[in-house]
Amino acid sequence: MAGTDPEVEVAILGAGVAGIAAARALLAAGRSCVVLEAKDRAGGRAHACTTLGAVFDHGATWLHQARENPLAAHLGAHVDHDRVRERHLHLGDRFATQEELAAYWRAHRAFEAALAAAPLAPDRAASEAAPRGGPWDATIAHWLGHQINGAALSRLSLEDYVRTALDGPNLLPQEGVGGLVARLAEGLPIRLRHPVTRLDWRGPGVVLEGPWGALRAGRAIVTVSTGVLAAGGLRFVPELPAEVRAAIAGLPMGLLTKFGFRLLRDVGLPPFHSARRAVTPAAPQPMSWIFRPFGAPIVFGFVGGDRAWDLLKEGVAATEAAARADFAAMFGEGALGEALITRWGDDPCFLGSYSHARPGHHASRALLARPLGEGRLAFAGEATHSRFAGTVAGAWLSGEAAAALAPAG
Repeated sequence: MAGTDPEVEVAILGAGVAGIAAARALLAAGRSCVVLEAKDRAGGRAHACTTLGAVFDHGATWLHQARENPLAAHLGAHVDHDRVRERHLHLGDRFATQEELAAYWRAHRAFEAALAAAPLAPDRAASEAAPRGGPWDATIAHWLGHQINGAALSRLSLEDYVRTALDGPNLLPQEGVGGLVARLAEGLPIRLRHPVTRLDWRGPGVVLEGPWGALRAGRAIVTVSTGVLAAGGLRFVPELPAEVRAAIAGLPMGLLTKFGFRLLRDVGLPPFHSARRAVTPAAPQPMSWIFRPFGAPIVFGFVGGDRAWDLLKEGVAATEAAARADFAAMFGEGALGEALITRWGDDPCFLGSYSHARPGHHASRALLARPLGEGRLAFAGEATHSRFAGTVAGAWLSGEAAAALAPAG
């Protein structure tokens, strides 16, 4: 049973973007808090390193819809990626001509317009409202589903897809999104290597337990991913209400595995340009690539959805080999050197990259954001934001909202 003499007003589970935002908001309001983080670093799914000799974001990469993105106010050096890149599409044996690219982008706009114009009620899979049969439709569906949302359009709620659609500007920080978030975590009361395995929220406060011991707090803000929650990585006493558990199940984690390589030779694409392959029988689930950010001699890319999960099961070597083969199909052998492959899907602290809503579950985001137990327990994170789900903006705004919901003790 939770004690009556809390050691801190608010305990925050997870030092990712939502946890950092919640802690900053609480401290600014004069509230006491502590952030309990299972890993040996802050940042969560926003994490940058220089292993390849240049900044490489393992997870979050862009600040999307930057005019409404709260993290944009903290930016250092950056570029508007939309203004400096060109997109190249490989058709199996060559790159598309300007005329073919223009046709592709007309089809792309029509595809997205069809989704946006479709009735949202009753909700159904996004694939049911998507154009089919056109020469570019399979490529567009793969891009918008597996490569953008980390899951096939057939698994995504149409309502959620439309209501969480993103626009530009898409800003690329030179320090990496991970570097930006690490700066924002500086000075916060974060306890690293403090995983929480049990949370007693029976009241009057809460008790959090882990292999490090126990902590009493007035309230708790839980920012761990829906993947961890669904897998039972955190035990709640009492068990969460059935409707909350259903909401978590309705917001599973998709997977976007990111990889980076040193470039050993010039392949003819300027910094920030991107390339990807069209869907063909030989390449049913191709990858996507971005070249030489800020002039660095690296290229990074993504494989998402079903293929990402399948490769994860086969291991890092399989993902690396598949990425090298995808790149070689466009640029030939011998261009890629040292590799870095992320593993968000089997990291027990995340179990995926970001959430998507199953058909019928857009409202689950708002439901999961509602406090429980007279405010003793609140959830935050990108999965709980009904507009900017899947982004650092959604995580940040949800953390601030959860902090504001927790009344003074």
